[in-house]
Amino acid sequence: MPTIDDLLLDARDRLERLAPTEVAEEIEHGGVLVDIRPAAQRAVEGEAPGALVIERNVLEWRCDPASDARVAEAVDHDVRWIVLCSQGFTSSLAAAALQQLGLHRATDVVGGWEALRAVDAHPSA
Repeated sequence: MPTIDDLLLDARDRLERLAPTEVAEEIEHGGVLVDIRPAAQRAVEGEAPGALVIERNVLEWRCDPASDARVAEAVDHDVRWIVLCSQGFTSSLAAAALQQLGLHRATDVVGGWEALRAVDAHPSA
């Protein structure tokens, strides 16, 4: 029986994860940063500037271009979805789920919002 650690390793084996320092360039080239943290968590931890907020429980429906519930950014299967959670664990599982829908460019951020916020706080690092 697989454990959650097994599922996480499997998900990450399929992703080309981004370092926090790579996120801005990916966004400049059309990537869509998606913050999947729940509202209560965003209220405590802060908002990710420029991120599209789609909570985890509806992520697949909003990102699938074939879904009636899709967001405007879900134009086709080539969108570069960059999934963000607090520490980069849930986002790995979520990005792998998007890949299962054929959204082959989906990925996440190593270290999540905590790492991204640290880079933003120290832009020369």
